[in-house]
Amino acid sequence: SPAHIIVSGFLIIILFGAFLLCLPISARSREWTNFLNALFTSTSAVCVTGLSVITISSSLSIFGQVVLLLLIQIGGLGFMSLTTMFMLLLRKKITLKNRLVIKEALNQNENRGLVRLTRNILFVTLAIEGFGFLLLLYPLVSANGAIGVWQAAFTAISAFCNAGFDIIGESSLTGFAGNIAVNLSVMFLIVLGGIGFTVIMDIGKHKGNFKRLAVHSKIVLVATFI
Repeated sequence: SPAHIIVSGFLIIILFGAFLLCLPISARSREWTNFLNALFTSTSAVCVTGLSVITISSSLSIFGQVVLLLLIQIGGLGFMSLTTMFMLLLRKKITLKNRLVIKEALNQNENRGLVRLTRNILFVTLAIEGFGFLLLLYPLVSANGAIGVWQAAFTAISAFCNAGFDIIGESSLTGFAGNIAVNLSVMFLIVLGGIGFTVIMDIGKHKGNFKRLAVHSKIVLVATFI
């Protein structure tokens, strides 16, 4: 059933992510990482909780951080959205079974327009994360040098996915307390990620006209503002 496929898919991604995080190439020390620690980190990333039993910035190498970021992105988007994207890129046919799984994963009520919805979700995600990256680029590069480029990309994706992970250091973003650019950019990404794709696309569809928005979107926006 679609539910079994979704659960199995997440389990496979978590275990594969844990295996990659275990590898010496994923650690700054170039030693094997305890599997339980790697499994915890992978689970936390895919489920976008931000909890961690290791210090990401000092424990993971660039390779390990890339793996972690991919797990966060998969967790934020849903693996079926990414699977659909790859099928579209490879020009594979989206079968009825695929559509049923996508419908379940995206919590939709009908099969019509699912592929278009998935494509729009991917586009919106890349656009917002890209914009967030540009907003964070200057302050992070100014503070930390060239590595700030990677930190800006990681922070933008982590914030939009509401993941809570960062690679800036043990002090996280406390070094930017009072920095308007960083604070507002990260808040902007967190709020947009929190209200969800359905609301974002509803706003875009009606060009921000509050009266024409769906009841769901109105409730989410008002509650979020309050």
